[in-house]
Amino acid sequence: MGQSELFLEFQERLSQVAPVNRPVLLLGERGTGKELAANRLHYLSKRWQGSFLTLNCSALSPSLIESELFGYEKGAFTGAAQRRVGRFEAADGGTLFLDEIGNVPMEVQEKILRVVEYNTFERVGSSESIEVDVRIIAATNADVKALVARNMFKEDLLDRLSFEVLVVPPLRERGEDILLLANYFAGRMAVELERVDIPQFSPEAVRDLEAHHWPGNVRELKNVVERAVYRSQATSISEIEFDPFSSPYQKKPSEVQTDDAGQKVAAAGSGNPSSRRP
Repeated sequence: MGQSELFLEFQERLSQVAPVNRPVLLLGERGTGKELAANRLHYLSKRWQGSFLTLNCSALSPSLIESELFGYEKGAFTGAAQRRVGRFEAADGGTLFLDEIGNVPMEVQEKILRVVEYNTFERVGSSESIEVDVRIIAATNADVKALVARNMFKEDLLDRLSFEVLVVPPLRERGEDILLLANYFAGRMAVELERVDIPQFSPEAVRDLEAHHWPGNVRELKNVVERAVYRSQATSISEIEFDPFSSPYQKKPSEVQTDDAGQKVAAAGSGNPSSRRP
């Protein structure tokens, strides 16, 4: 969701490449919505009636990624009690989204490269080739070219995946979208809480929202807004907490002084009994 020029340009590029049956690589910071972009690519493609499967490569150990992608035969390893179909096989005729592909081990990258080039692979524990028709959309927030330079990512695979490379714009560059998204998330949260009225943001809150750097992007904005709505019982939200981990008991810098030896002591009037000498 958005109306900024950057967002609309990105959506236009998505729409342009969606019908082309080639891999797409999505680059972007965490929380920018790379999976939503991949989803849109699939449903605007000619494969929209097929499966759209996802795999978060950073959520699995290196030893599990291969079996998740390619499946395995019964007895392929300890615990493999029966044959299991992998994501590539299950996504046949559709799209497979590989999130955080920079986390895939080099030996598994070699097998992915074979699927991209020849549309075939073997299950773990089998020598039988399986042919599939799968479009791959990959995403990462890592500097994938730097990974190639450090021999942590196969250059051949990067070449095959980058038919089109799209960079998802960060929220801080989409200034006019911040309030639009904030109001959207506020309305959804109010409905979830069964509130009669949807709270509005005060001018001060709007200034705070638009001035924030948003390192966590849209995901962070969603959390911040939902927390503000749930905590507020009024129809107007004037206070925004960006850091829920800040402790109300942590001393402010003005309350802490140092003595001649450089040791921290409580400032006068702070009421800290540990600073009093016998």
